[in-house]
Order: sequence, then structure tokens, then C-alpha cells
Amino acid sequence: MSTPDKDSPAVTAAIYAGCAIAFISFGFAATFGVFLRPMTEALGWPREVFALSMAIQAICWGVTQPLAGMVADRYGSGRVLVFGALVAAAGFGLRAFTIDPQIFIWSGVIVGIGTGAAAFQIVIIALGKIVSSARRSFILGLGTASASAGMFIAAPMSVFLMDRFGLQNAILAIAISFLFIVPMAFFINRVSVPTVTAGNSRFGYAIKSAFQDRAYVLLFFGFFVCGFHVAFIQTHLPAYIVDEGLPVSLGAWSLALIGLLNIAGSFLSGWSGQRMSKKRVLSGIYFTRAIVITLFILAPLTPGAIFVFSAAMGLLWLSTVPLTTALVAQTQGLTYLSTLGGFIFLGHQSGAFLGSWLGGRIYDIYGHYGPMWWAAVALGLLATLLHLPIRETPGPLAKATLPAE
Repeated sequence: MSTPDKDSPAVTAAIYAGCAIAFISFGFAATFGVFLRPMTEALGWPREVFALSMAIQAICWGVTQPLAGMVADRYGSGRVLVFGALVAAAGFGLRAFTIDPQIFIWSGVIVGIGTGAAAFQIVIIALGKIVSSARRSFILGLGTASASAGMFIAAPMSVFLMDRFGLQNAILAIAISFLFIVPMAFFINRVSVPTVTAGNSRFGYAIKSAFQDRAYVLLFFGFFVCGFHVAFIQTHLPAYIVDEGLPVSLGAWSLALIGLLNIAGSFLSGWSGQRMSKKRVLSGIYFTRAIVITLFILAPLTPGAIFVFSAAMGLLWLSTVPLTTALVAQTQGLTYLSTLGGFIFLGHQSGAFLGSWLGGRIYDIYGHYGPMWWAAVALGLLATLLHLPIRETPGPLAKATLPAE
């Protein structure tokens, strides 16, 4: 496939389609936590059942990302997105009809594989490869903002669907929404550029070289912290709010507000990455998260406090994604970007597994989420320090593959 002109109508159409895919694939998957309390109460499950399914979904999403990235690097992203959309639809369809807790837990495998292959990370990396380096951080931010918009719409819509049509039909509607990704993947496929050919498909060498680079390893563990924060909050915040005697709708709107403000945060992150040190901006994001979470757990829990917390976390939510992805491209090069970006996201989803599952486990043991909130603060401070030593210049892999880019 020839490289498309970076300003061609096909590229513009792919950007719009990519934003739509990010909107669909992330929104309902990220806000499925609004079903935690209604589903566990309706079916008589402990919260760990729901949390473990979400944790398995997170880790399978993470494991799928580098594998999907390898296919995307070798053959383009279009077929990866179609596969992911169909599998995710099947997984959510299974969740809609099951009342067996074991089946629900293991449905996380199917949903995780599907959402991993249809993830907005696959989309934004595909777009990042076909736009100029001067626009890359902004386009990565645009795709991330679109995912955030999906989160803003999906949370209150899920509650509306539950209230109007019941649990089963609400989850079935989520399954159907993933099918809309299939036709839009065509526009991505037209411009998606395979960067690895049969002659340079040295995935093992690329992965080994990346993990021998301290900059990449620090990004991996820093993104682990992001996953812990995001998964714990999006899975358990709605239930935590209801536990404290506040309305169910407030939990949904808290996630929606995170999604809304994350649109601005993602754009700001992409803009900042073009003008400032990416590692310092990332360090500042994690430090601010730690401060915001500390203030939230120390303050009285009121609707106002929840809205302030959600707005602040929204600005910081996925703002790590464009900066982290851009740093992977900057330090490791573009040739294996989908693959290496996938492994970085595996770090994120490993943290997400722990944040989602451990939140349910801690609640079932202690009857509250206190230890999890303080763990989130401690990890935020750790991530602040992890990002400071990162090198922002091309590493050995980027230099070795530079002629191929």
C-alpha cells in the first residue's frame, strides 16, 4: 500500500471515522461500572463477581493490545478493528443474557479481547502514523477526546436504558452499538499503512530492544498507575456514591462529567505535548491526581464535592494517553509503534486489573473502599517520580529503524 498524502480527503475521512470508532468503543466499556450495584443486587451476587469480570476484561484487553498491534503493523488496522467489534458485540451480548456468575466472570475474556482489538488506541496509533509529526500529538489528543466524549454520553445513557428498558436490554443495546464500528473501519483501512513488511518483521528484536531501554520501561510502569486509577474509579465510584446514601443518577453523572472534562483534558494534553516537555507534563498530571484524590477522600462527601472531583479527574483522566503514546513514538520510532504501544497499554491494563478486582475484594472484606483510595494516592506519587528520568530523544530502536520510517 502506498503512503497516503497527509492532507488528502481520505486521511480526513479516516480521522472522522477514527474519532467515531473511539467514541463507540471506549464509551460503554469505560462506564460499565454503572451496572455494578444494580446487577449485583438484582442477581444476588457479591461485588467481587462483577469486579473480577471487569478485571479479567481489563487484563485481556491489555494482552490483546500488543497482539492486535502486531497485526496492525504488519497488515494495517482495518481488519483488526472489524474483528474486535464483532467479538466485543458477542461478549456484551453474552452478558445481557447470563444469570450465572461464573459465566459473567469469564465473559470478561470475550469482552476484553474484543475491546482490545477495537480499542481507540489502535485507532489513534493508525492515525498517528499517517499524519505529520507536527500534528501527531494533536491528532492523538483528538482521538482520545473522542473516546472521552463517548464516556460522557454512555454513562447517563446506560442509566436511562436501564430505567426504561431493564438491565438485559440495556446491555444488549451496548452489544449492538459495537456493530456500527464495522462499516467505519473501511475508512481507516483505506489509509492504514503497514509499517512492518515480511523483510523487516523483527518483532522479537523490537520488543527486546524497547524493554532494554529505560525510557520505555518507565513509561510502562507509569502507565500501570494510570490503569489502576482509571479502572478503580470507573468501576467503583458509582457504587461508592450510592453506598454513601446519594442517588444512583449522581454516580452515572459523575462518570459522565469525567468524560466531558476529559475532552478538554485530552485536547490540552495534545497541545501541551507539542510545546512542552512531555515527561514533565506527565509527571505533573500524576502529582495532581494524587492531590485531587487526597482532597476528595478527606472532604465530606456531598454532590458538590463529587462534581468538583469528577471535573478535576476528567481533566487528568486520559490526558496521559496522547503524551505516553507520543513518547513511545519519539523514543522508539514509528515502525513498531502499534506493537510497542500495545505493550505499553498492557502495562496500563495490568494496573486496571488490580484496580478493578482489588476494589471489589477490599469492599467485600472491609465494607468500604478506604484502603483503595489511599493506594491510589501513593501510586500517583510514585508515577510522578517515575516519569522524571525519561529520555525524550530517539533510543537505539528508533535509530536502527529510522531509515524505514
